[in-house]
Parts: sequence; structure tokens; C-alpha cells
Amino acid sequence: MRPFPLMLFAAGFGTRMGRLTAHRPKPLIPVAGIPLIDRALDLASVAGVGPVVINLHYLGDQIVEHLKGQDIAFSWERETLLETGGGLRAALPLLGGGPIITLNTDAVWTDQTALVQLLARWDDAKMDALVLLLPANQTVGHSGKGDFVMAADGKISRANGADGHVYLGAQIIRPARLAEIPDAVFSLNVIWDQMIEAGRAYGVVYKGGWCDVGSPDGIRQAEALLTHV
Repeated sequence: MRPFPLMLFAAGFGTRMGRLTAHRPKPLIPVAGIPLIDRALDLASVAGVGPVVINLHYLGDQIVEHLKGQDIAFSWERETLLETGGGLRAALPLLGGGPIITLNTDAVWTDQTALVQLLARWDDAKMDALVLLLPANQTVGHSGKGDFVMAADGKISRANGADGHVYLGAQIIRPARLAEIPDAVFSLNVIWDQMIEAGRAYGVVYKGGWCDVGSPDGIRQAEALLTHV
């Protein structure tokens, strides 16, 4: 089986980072001396996935320069930030028909096999999406009860305020439904809801520690988490 292509989301403004992203894109912020985007690419390297495509918008030229010489393609969203759904759809010519791994670039992982864990559980016959999760009380840097609840067979549904599992920003997804969305700018939540309704959205619990790096406090929390690995 061919390696799964990987989409890294790196186009956001990172406004919650305040002054740290005034002149630098969020994926280039270092945590324990390593830029966030390099940490994400390390996960890809361990899993042997590719090709790798990164979407860009805010200060994207800095990311291109940082990754110069690496075998990476870039999907520019120069005029409009397309959100996760629109951004993934725009990058499909570089990624192929799927399934595709998508990965956010604003988290720190203590176990570098995060994508390996996803790949080990993917069932092409029954899944349109497989998302990596942790119980809300096991995450660091995240507030809220969770995004999904997971049944014994791994199927997910919306948590709707109940205690549940947090989406960690890593998944395998089949992109065919993207073509059905009329909007140019939209979130992947739109097709997740369709997949949940069809009974083809699943979750797997990550075996490791995870920290959301969405704010300056998140940097400190992530570095503390890494010191205890």
C-alpha cells in the first residue's frame, strides 16, 4: 500500500499568541528549542507518510524559507484563509484522492508514534474518518469537556457538552465529500457531521501526552510536559 499523503495546517494567524506572532507565523514558534512545524514533521517522518503538503497564508514566506531544501509542497491561500475544509480541498491537486492524513501544527506530543497509531487502526472498508483523541481530563492546555464521545466500537458522535474526548488535531480522512460543499471557506466540521450521520466516523485514543499550544501559557505547559517524559 502506498504511503498516505499528509496535509499540515499552517495558515492561521495565531492571534492568541499575541506579540509572539506579530512578525512570525505560529508554526515557527519554538517549544523547548524546536519550532512547532518541525515537531509536526517529526511525526510524519516517524510514520513514513508522504508526500507532505503545507497550507500557507499569514507570513507564509517565512515557513517556505525555513523548510527550504525539503521535499515539501505548499498550498497557498494568498487572498483568503479557507479554514480547514476549504484549505484541504484547495490542496487536493497536490495530495491526490485520499485517504489523507491531516495534522495541526499547534501541539506538542510526548509519543512520536501518533500518526503510526492512527495508521494501525485505519479500516478502509468502514471508515471515512478516523480521528485521534484523548479524554478531556488527560489533555494539557485545553479547556472544555471535549469534542466527541466514542462508543465501544470506536464510532464517534458529538459530545454536545457532555464529558468526552478532545480532538488532538490529527486524523485520517477520505476527502470525497469536500466536493459537495458549495462554500469556498468552511470547516472540516461540516463533513465530519455527515460522516457521523452515516456511521463512518471513528476515533482512536492516543497513547501519549499531548498539549495544545494555542497561547503563550501553552508554550510553558508544553515545555513542562516534555520535561516529565
